[in-house]
Amino acid sequence: MAEAFRNGPVYVDPRAADQLSPAQAAALTDKIKAADRPLFIAVLPAAPEFPSGTVLSDLRTRTGVTGLYAVRLGDRFNAGADSAVLSQQAVRNLVDAVRTPPGVAAATQLDDFADQALRQMSGTAPASWGAGRAQGGGDMNTGALITFGAVLTAGAAGAYTVIRRNRRRKEAEERAALDALRVVVDEDITAYGEELDRLDFHPAEKGANDAMRADYERSLDFYDRAKSLMASAARPSDVRQVTQALADGRFSLAVLDARRSGRSLPERRPPCFFDPRHGPAAADRSWTPAGGAPREVPVCAADAARLDDGRDPMARTVDTEKGRRPYWEAGPVYGPWAGGYFAGGLLPGLLVGTVLGGMLASPAYAAEYGGGEFTGGDYSGADYDSSGFDGDDWGGSGGGGDFGGGGDFGGGGF
Repeated sequence: MAEAFRNGPVYVDPRAADQLSPAQAAALTDKIKAADRPLFIAVLPAAPEFPSGTVLSDLRTRTGVTGLYAVRLGDRFNAGADSAVLSQQAVRNLVDAVRTPPGVAAATQLDDFADQALRQMSGTAPASWGAGRAQGGGDMNTGALITFGAVLTAGAAGAYTVIRRNRRRKEAEERAALDALRVVVDEDITAYGEELDRLDFHPAEKGANDAMRADYERSLDFYDRAKSLMASAARPSDVRQVTQALADGRFSLAVLDARRSGRSLPERRPPCFFDPRHGPAAADRSWTPAGGAPREVPVCAADAARLDDGRDPMARTVDTEKGRRPYWEAGPVYGPWAGGYFAGGLLPGLLVGTVLGGMLASPAYAAEYGGGEFTGGDYSGADYDSSGFDGDDWGGSGGGGDFGGGGDFGGGGF
């Protein structure tokens, strides 16, 4: 099944061929490919090798691609998604919507689900998807294949043209976005190198111990890693790893500085929200963006003092069409840059109500600019948040996963 998903979005187990015909599966495949979204649909028999409590997470792990996965298991239905592609609440709502009326045919249910999901989800289809038909679903005789192929030829050609046009546009915009990011990231890397020089630590200096040398070695490793990753970056989303390495390196420097000064070791905190080059945050302060609501943000000691005195913080500015502006007032291109510094789901809460935050929340963001948890369709293997595919965590009645207890798809005929 995972191998089939590398070639197309729809898989029909031969034992479930009566649920979805080859013609219906092919039409569903064309629809998903034309939309250029990472939606995977499997039609499976209610069999022991497909345990309802784990079939979604097993499917996601084996396929290894960020996306939205829907399964028709016998006469029951469920779905799960990476949060980058569609929120768990949206998945639950979609699943609820296509479960009514009870007993709906698989073709109708899956077609309805695809129509609604493709309008709402983010991400792009895997590059490995090309022209082809759904996997499985029994055999079609030669006459049927010829007739069906003739009917679909015009539609398939149009769908292919749309996909190619979308991909060319996306590639051009990604190149422009990466060029803009490269300027900002190179400034960050230079600033980090200057911090290393100012620290002026020598492993053989008087008072140096193994812990200090290990901190220093880590800070150098992160510096080299950031430079190497930026040199090989091919997409805007690749920048996230660069800024994450810089954040890790600055924390290593902060720990080393504390050891040398005989101070207590700092706790691991995110960088200063206003400018990550200021290093790990020392405190939290309330801050209100223009036109937004107050929120607590991590800040360095200097910016905390400025805010306490009623002054503006020293914000990191970037080039925009309106001149230099704080990065949170710039375009979505800076999403991956900020995402590396403020990982672990912290970023959306910090940016809500800002220009950048509003753009990151839009369905089109991941498809246009990529960026870690904001993207879809990329290969991630087993490195994903399994909660989006965990029956125990998808809610109760009608929720996207726990339908009858313990992650089961639920009892009854639906």
